[in-house]
Amino acid sequence: MTRLALARLLTGGLILAMVAGLTLAAAIKPRDDGPASQNTAVTGSVEQVSASTLSASIGRLQRHLREQPNDARSWAALGLAYVERARTTADSSYYPKAQGVLDRSLKVAPDDNDTAYAGLAALAAARHDFTKALAHADKALRINPYNARALASRVDALVELGRYDEALKAARKADTTSPGIPAFTRLAYVEELRGRTGEARRILNLAARAANDRGDLAYVRTRLGELAFAQGDHAAAGREFATALKADPADLAARIGQARVLAATGDLAGAVREQESVVARAPLPGNVTLLGELYEARKQPDKARQQYAVAGTWATLAQANGVTPDLETALYAADHGDKAAALRAARAEWERRRSVHVADALAWALHVNGRDKEALGYARQALRHGYRDATFLYHLGMIEKSLGRRDDARRDLAAALRLNPAFSVHHAPLARAALADLGGGGK
Repeated sequence: MTRLALARLLTGGLILAMVAGLTLAAAIKPRDDGPASQNTAVTGSVEQVSASTLSASIGRLQRHLREQPNDARSWAALGLAYVERARTTADSSYYPKAQGVLDRSLKVAPDDNDTAYAGLAALAAARHDFTKALAHADKALRINPYNARALASRVDALVELGRYDEALKAARKADTTSPGIPAFTRLAYVEELRGRTGEARRILNLAARAANDRGDLAYVRTRLGELAFAQGDHAAAGREFATALKADPADLAARIGQARVLAATGDLAGAVREQESVVARAPLPGNVTLLGELYEARKQPDKARQQYAVAGTWATLAQANGVTPDLETALYAADHGDKAAALRAARAEWERRRSVHVADALAWALHVNGRDKEALGYARQALRHGYRDATFLYHLGMIEKSLGRRDDARRDLAAALRLNPAFSVHHAPLARAALADLGGGGK
């Protein structure tokens, strides 16, 4: 995906907080309300859980609940596991299943069930209903202020709603209340969105030193790699992704990062191999779109079109299972699909939330539909908090070029390419061509 928080860090973080390294004893252990709780059922980290561990945990929970159907916490744990299964497999049919078992948890224990409300927050975020995710997280925290899942979901929801000042406060509170990798990485991401990349890097390096688990280490090193890549340091990004994969060879985010680094350094064949392995496991829109663009770069348009069709199919299936896929639809359709559909989706998403990523997607959807005067305001709004993203700068520059604002376009296209000369296998060459056309050298 694009570097959206909810693609991995912000929608997926801590979803397996109740099933990481799960034993039945941990699943049914009574809640400790204090900050010193070390119960892995509520403080574990999602990044360390393998697909086999997840499947085994689901099986144990299902067997346990057949024998103990009044165990509310285990129903909630199963709901969270289903959310994670949907995320890792791109099978959105698990979301209705998650809804059902989380509702069952609340039916069994309607009072003081912070675990179920935290699960509902995770489910709402996975379905891209961030207003509902925030409401459920707040309910959980009113019951138990130390619920790590709810603290994380609260940050996630505020970020995706574009409420960045509140997100920063929430991330700092999470760091104080439940310090650990999930809090560190969220705090780093909020700082990055505010343009404080040096501070984001500092926090992530602290997190890497604090990581005492191979999965956590892979997760943090992947985030460091993404940050380095976004700033155009492809060599550092490659080192970070390699370190992540050494810690956890199955880390999909690190493999995506490796694919991008390989493409940036001219190894398109290697990039395709890496991304094919990712798509085989997680055919999500961002993943298949990147693979399609890599095929296009290798002059394989038929293969590219097949991938773009998969992205459209996923959106249809996801919507049928309660997911609102409008941002993903706007992103891939603007470049590779139905431009009118891209604009409809972007406008619908903007009505729900006002994040910088949605502002950028709406600006680009307006641009590809020839509505550049309207697009300009949204493109500027996407950069208003100081977030430095080459794609955002490229979009702004192309809109300015279409409006005849040549000096502004030269400035912003050049800034995009200075920040990251290989920000996109599809768009970076177009940015260089546009800059050359403006007399800016195309470098």
